Amino acid sequence: MSQALLPTLLNLLLRAFVVLLLPPLIPGIITKIKAWMAGRSGPPVLQLYYDLAKLAQKQAVFSRTTTWVFLAGPVGTVAALLVASLLVPLGHTAPLLAFEGDVILFAYLLGLGRFLTVLSALDTGSAFEGMGAAREVSFSALAEPALFFGFAALARATGSLSLTPMLQSHGMWTAGHLSGPLMLILAGWGIVFLAENSRIPVDDPNTHLELTMIHEVMVLDHSGRPLALILYGASLKLVVLGALLVDPLLPVLSKGWLNGLAFLGGLGLLAVVVGVVESTTARFRMNKVPQFLVAGVLASAFAFLLLLV
Repeated sequence: MSQALLPTLLNLLLRAFVVLLLPPLIPGIITKIKAWMAGRSGPPVLQLYYDLAKLAQKQAVFSRTTTWVFLAGPVGTVAALLVASLLVPLGHTAPLLAFEGDVILFAYLLGLGRFLTVLSALDTGSAFEGMGAAREVSFSALAEPALFFGFAALARATGSLSLTPMLQSHGMWTAGHLSGPLMLILAGWGIVFLAENSRIPVDDPNTHLELTMIHEVMVLDHSGRPLALILYGASLKLVVLGALLVDPLLPVLSKGWLNGLAFLGGLGLLAVVVGVVESTTARFRMNKVPQFLVAGVLASAFAFLLLLV
């Protein structure tokens, strides 16, 4: 009986570690890689953990113009991402929640998180945050088709509308005629990953230039514990969307704990790649961002067309 429960227990421990403890480490790795590429030592890899602990001890300051929507934004966004994390397989370990059509729920949970963030920004009554919200919604309208075309291509290839067979059917991609569409899907999703997580070349999470801010301008009025939730939610989104890029590339290993280590290594490698990309790429001008996002849509759409042939 204990042998039968061991894989389930290991899955729960891995998921608890990845979802609850690991996310703040990913931005730390990205920041450290960027510092090394620039010839600096940079902040500690665990810096975000320190920041979250410090913010958790501070009370929030609320404007008199805000309502309960302002606080519901950070709380609802983290809640939506936590539920979305239950649907995603971590490497070749099964998710806690899986059913036919869960890919639709996953996509709309991501959309719900963005919607709540935008509402929270608009609730401040600030024209500046309204500008950032308008940019966020405009660019997300171009990023979502790339995500859905990728899901459609995987659904066509696997015959399923569940994330688990879509992302874990490693064997089917070894065929030569399927490896090309997979690379196109991952290229499109890579662009979505950078856009959704406000990374260079789409956005810069460290910018304070008024004319170029997108996501950061929407959270300027948050402080204390709500700001801690926003920072944690941003790091959790890196992990959730990163799993979409890592899972299809991982080999199936003999032991469950090896699959878990492979997934953690894949996430670490993804963080290194993002750090290198941000160190070697300049941020696009605002009018170039839509073209970049359309390239992601075309990559995913072309993969879907190839699988229709």
